[in-house]
Amino acid sequence: MTLGKNSKIFVAGHHGLVGSAIWNNLKSRGYTNLVGRTHQELDLMDPVAVRQFFDEEQPDAVVLAAAHVGGIMANLQYRADFIYQNLQIQQNVIGESWRHGVKKLLFLGSTCIYPREAPQPMPEDCLLTSPLEYTNEPYAIAKIAGLKMCESFNIQYGTNYIAVMPTNLYGPNDNFHLENSHVLPAMIRKIHLAKCLGEGDWDAVRKDVNLRPVSLREGDRMVRVDGESTEQDILRVLLHYGIEPNVVTLWGTGRPMREFLWSEEMADASVHVLLNVDFKDTYDTSVKNADGITEIRNCHINVGTGKEISIRQLAELIQKEIGFEGEIRWDATKPDGTLKKLTDVKKLHSLGWHHKIEIDEGVHRLYDWYKEFRVKN
Repeated sequence: MTLGKNSKIFVAGHHGLVGSAIWNNLKSRGYTNLVGRTHQELDLMDPVAVRQFFDEEQPDAVVLAAAHVGGIMANLQYRADFIYQNLQIQQNVIGESWRHGVKKLLFLGSTCIYPREAPQPMPEDCLLTSPLEYTNEPYAIAKIAGLKMCESFNIQYGTNYIAVMPTNLYGPNDNFHLENSHVLPAMIRKIHLAKCLGEGDWDAVRKDVNLRPVSLREGDRMVRVDGESTEQDILRVLLHYGIEPNVVTLWGTGRPMREFLWSEEMADASVHVLLNVDFKDTYDTSVKNADGITEIRNCHINVGTGKEISIRQLAELIQKEIGFEGEIRWDATKPDGTLKKLTDVKKLHSLGWHHKIEIDEGVHRLYDWYKEFRVKN
């Protein structure tokens, strides 16, 4: 199915890391009839509001890039939020897309859907073959439900909903929050602040925490520091997150291997799939079970580089990029998460897309963006 340049495309989550990159990619390709809503304008967890939006806008295509996301710490502490909010968003957007006859839908998930002990690299077919990683199990279950919704609507109603599962993403408009960001942007910010503290550059430290205030719960009291806070308060709160003058403490051992994809490349892959791939292209009809029934499953598409780097090597790469000459310590009492999460991207390659930006170039680009823009998250 072809989407014309005038097709109305709703990008849910168009201000986020991936959504904003998809929006810009579509515009660069000449798709200008784009629709986006901020959370204040449209609460995707509100079924009445979502139905009213679809009634009014009648989009031809939908990109579901909106999600409640976070790193290990957030996933451990807010397990109910991760499963409840994501299930609500998916239920509302996918359900209304079907009711309103949306021609094409792209659902963005995550490679955390795969089992903790999945074969490496992880093929799409290893889904639901063994237990999930405990730390992000609620989020993973929500994303599995989303891809299965797409798959099931396609099978029963003949819709054309495609699910893509990106690996770890990073890039412009990333989240640098010290509690709920992902590992790469968190390390950039921590090492940057430790360097500034070590150099006594309080102007830079105050600018950073003013743009992205940092909070810490002390008993029943929430302490929040920004650019106007005292040096003592700033130091105390940053220490809680492992940031000291010339010292950074990171979670785990640094041994886990991770794959990282530049967010603008994820956007390019997503738009490529949206414009060029149909549901019928995502599975093999020649496979039948013992009863002679064709099992249509695991139709989602992994999106990644097929390359990995250890967390320790990544920290050293960021340290070199920032010019940090201090010490990086590892807190082995904290969880590592899954030790290996490399995606098998053969299906993606067969559908005509390959990555171009390697991790060293990506880290350089993101740190430049962080220093130049410092957009508040």
